[in-house]
Amino acid sequence: MRILVTGSAGHLGEALVRTLRAAAHEVVALDITASPYTDVVGSVADRALVARHMRGVEGVLHAATLHKPHVATHARQDFVDTNISGTLNLLEEAAANGVGAFVFTSTTSAFGDALVPPDGEPAAWITEAVTPVAKNIYGATKTAAEDLCRLFHRKQRLPCVVLRTSRFFPEPDDDPTLRAAYADGNIKANELLYRRVDVQDVADAHLLALAHAPEIGFGRYIVSATTPFEYEDRAELRHDAPTVVARRVPGYEAEYARRGWRMFPGIERVYVNALARKELGWRPRYDFAHALERLRAGEDPRSPLAQAIGIKGYHPRAYEDGLYPVE
Repeated sequence: MRILVTGSAGHLGEALVRTLRAAAHEVVALDITASPYTDVVGSVADRALVARHMRGVEGVLHAATLHKPHVATHARQDFVDTNISGTLNLLEEAAANGVGAFVFTSTTSAFGDALVPPDGEPAAWITEAVTPVAKNIYGATKTAAEDLCRLFHRKQRLPCVVLRTSRFFPEPDDDPTLRAAYADGNIKANELLYRRVDVQDVADAHLLALAHAPEIGFGRYIVSATTPFEYEDRAELRHDAPTVVARRVPGYEAEYARRGWRMFPGIERVYVNALARKELGWRPRYDFAHALERLRAGEDPRSPLAQAIGIKGYHPRAYEDGLYPVE
């Protein structure tokens, strides 16, 4: 199968190219940055370039984007050009060339302010039924691009699947207060309970979405590690997460104590992946229980793919706050 992958120099793009090539697919890998996993250097905002390289393509995995860390370094128009106009270019050319499946990589950040419940309220239980409330240009442009996908399925019958992925980057957290209070591995292990996913599981979800898009038509799915929490845990999670985790994952405390790690005192939102597991047949492997098992064995809890890709960063320079410029 001939597949166009955008954003091939990024974390997910590289993961997709590696995975597809290993499965003997023909890949056209596009990114604005040259890399061992990029065939075509250029922007998705360049309609002519997109048109040239859409010829003969059977499926599109559209991962190219400006991210949240770019909000402080790029103009809002840059986000519109890449995240909206670039997606429109790809959809137009995919429809014109009879592409059989289009998968758009979105983000759980698209939910925006819907992720933060008011003080005293239970943790937010985030499913596909939650209405996004954009809090920055990143979220606004990603939800607009999602709606373009829905429109192209409705008007051009282009099979489109939107995957709202949670955190999978290996870079340190963008919150300096959190970085000062917790070890990096501690933060990422905690997040696997409710807001993180391994890039191998994300790549697997994309390939399943590509395969199932024709029968789905249009769908939006949350892609995050399977949480051990239940809906009835929401109130307690907000003010006493350690107690809930101890109940749902018995014995985690010993490994945390051995490492000098701590659970977050409270958790304000939980991403629920039930629909993706049901409709895509997705079975994420790298969850909190897997991480604990690997940590107890003295091994890296990340997938081999995540380890191979490593840290990329988001900008070509360092800032006072390390990887992240201050808005």
